[in-house]
Amino acid sequence: MARLPEITDKQDIPPDKRPIFDQIASSRGRIGFPFSLLLNSPEVAGRTAHLGSYIRFESVLSPVNRELAIITTSREFDCRFEWAFHAPLALEAGVRREAIDVVANHGDLDSLTADEAMIIGYGRELFRDHRVSDETFRIARARIGDKGITELTATFGYYAMLACTLNALEAEPPADRPRLP
Repeated sequence: MARLPEITDKQDIPPDKRPIFDQIASSRGRIGFPFSLLLNSPEVAGRTAHLGSYIRFESVLSPVNRELAIITTSREFDCRFEWAFHAPLALEAGVRREAIDVVANHGDLDSLTADEAMIIGYGRELFRDHRVSDETFRIARARIGDKGITELTATFGYYAMLACTLNALEAEPPADRPRLP
């Protein structure tokens, strides 16, 4: 249950902010979590949606690497809603079940591919140490380049912001979605 009202009707925001509502609804097909909560501040919702559209739909990251970064973020923040939404998307994108299980259970990276270990390791360092070591950065940069490392870092940051929003405002995942262990 959410701690703030969910705004799913455009009439619930000021008339001058309704284009933001329309833009979010048209780009995502509907207004749902987390945007129904973020619309309590329409400007924040609109700016978040704009960045999110790029990160989720236009980034240079492959769908596999993007979804692996997203579920790594959701697990590091124990964000049940984000996990429930993105774990199935990760499978659909081609993330291996073994990699998803490693993320879900905070498992060791040794059994993963080099790309999987790089993505998960980078995210874990960033969230646990609040920094990324020179060695981890060097490896990631060599694998995905300057633009890729910038977009990977931004993906982690964007989904961390959403996880904080969802965790603070208590968005519960649907009952039929995968749960964190």
